[in-house]
Amino acid sequence: MEWLSAENVVAVGTALLGIVASGVMVWYERRVPRRKRIGYRVQMDNPIGDDVRSGRANRRLGLFDEVPGMSDATLVLLRIENDGSQSIADNDYTGRELHGLTAVFTDRTIRGVSVTQPVGTDHLMDHFTPAAGLGYDGNTLRIPRVPLNPRDHFKLLVLLSGGDVGCPIRLIGGIRDGEVHPNRSATPDDKAPLFSRASRLITIMLTVCVVTLAAIVVLRDDSPPLIGCARGALTVTGSTAFAPVVEEVAKKYARDCEGAQVTVDPHGSTAGVRELEATGLAAKNGSPAVVALSDGPKPSDMPQLRENRIAVSVFAIVVNNGVRLKNLSTADVRRLYRGEITNWKQLGGPDLAVHLVSRDANSGTRQVFQRRVLKRGEIANSSVDCVHKDDPTAPVIRCELDSTEQVLTQVAELPGAIGYSELTLASGAKGLHTLDLDGHPPSVDAIEHGTSDYPYREIEYAYTYGRPPADSLASSFLTYLSRGNGQDVIRTHGHIPCWTPEGLKLCA
Repeated sequence: MEWLSAENVVAVGTALLGIVASGVMVWYERRVPRRKRIGYRVQMDNPIGDDVRSGRANRRLGLFDEVPGMSDATLVLLRIENDGSQSIADNDYTGRELHGLTAVFTDRTIRGVSVTQPVGTDHLMDHFTPAAGLGYDGNTLRIPRVPLNPRDHFKLLVLLSGGDVGCPIRLIGGIRDGEVHPNRSATPDDKAPLFSRASRLITIMLTVCVVTLAAIVVLRDDSPPLIGCARGALTVTGSTAFAPVVEEVAKKYARDCEGAQVTVDPHGSTAGVRELEATGLAAKNGSPAVVALSDGPKPSDMPQLRENRIAVSVFAIVVNNGVRLKNLSTADVRRLYRGEITNWKQLGGPDLAVHLVSRDANSGTRQVFQRRVLKRGEIANSSVDCVHKDDPTAPVIRCELDSTEQVLTQVAELPGAIGYSELTLASGAKGLHTLDLDGHPPSVDAIEHGTSDYPYREIEYAYTYGRPPADSLASSFLTYLSRGNGQDVIRTHGHIPCWTPEGLKLCA
């Protein structure tokens, strides 16, 4: 359960706390400041005369023809409800009069009143009597002291004349430890709002903000955290095959760690390791600010160099697309590089002369190829331009180039050419393709999961001269590269980080 990290637990806990806090706020808003509340709202205010008023036509069908002064009659449905959290008793009404509340219909005259209550509240009707204060006079309706449980309500259907629909209607009265207030207008079937508009808005905003924060933390990029930053300047040299990884990691480190300058200067594994040793011997203050990357282990005559295993790199043999072979045996590859095969038709390929495009002696890629595939060194160089044979006695044309990119370019352009390269760089090149070895494709996934015996692979080492100080840029950068955010870059470029469960086994 990778999501069950300390950060995620804190984030989810914060979200739950915010939701609980929202509930407490609403509870406080409803119970503490105004624990007893009577709300009222006009659910209907319609004309029933035969004229046209307020833009609405109505027909009374003769209902009031014999009643004088009713041509402008209106019907109002007034709902009165306990929308607080506590019951309201008859002695909670604070007025000195017999009745509890007064409804005033501005500019209209009350002609009659009908009282209705919902199912299950028949006991309320016992309070609507003249002896309890029910009555009306002019535009004023007197409403008795009706006890109401929370959410109880009753309705008053009032027949009026004079005035017009929409004239103000007010409910006057007081409640001990509470208030009488208007609610929003609603249809007869609507329920009273449970929360006030302010409490709903605040609750929604707070909940959305807290849940969003939790989602950001839970769904954030789970890349390993940056492990310490250091200032200063550092030079990374060595392997050209691993250079694209180091260059990208150097940019990320400089972006994450202000004041750090990492310069990447690759020119071959062997050359980089020897440069590191020479710089270390000349240094007067311990370990210099230099890191050398090497495709494979250092020579045994450099005891002062301290190794750091970074990744497993996979390499590939590449051929020009004109050579339509897809697989070679290890034995055939060795015959090619001993000069025993001079034309591809000897291996079932096209009638093209073999051109061996190799790396120079400082190349770690070449050393891995010789150590893992050939089991010996390559034959002597016989060409400068990879096209013409400078040594007439040489069995095949063989040239040496300074970088992996040069090898890939030459193999892609030269018919019959064969070379070798780091796998990711080779996979993205045009004009050439990779070869399987003994039926095993150069596959990072297969190697990582232990399902392939593909031989052309090696551990990528980072060397320092002695142990750099823990607070040095060299130490911080190596930690960032091997165990920090650099792991993602390593994997993106087709290598297997050593500090993963699968990589630990391969790098052991």
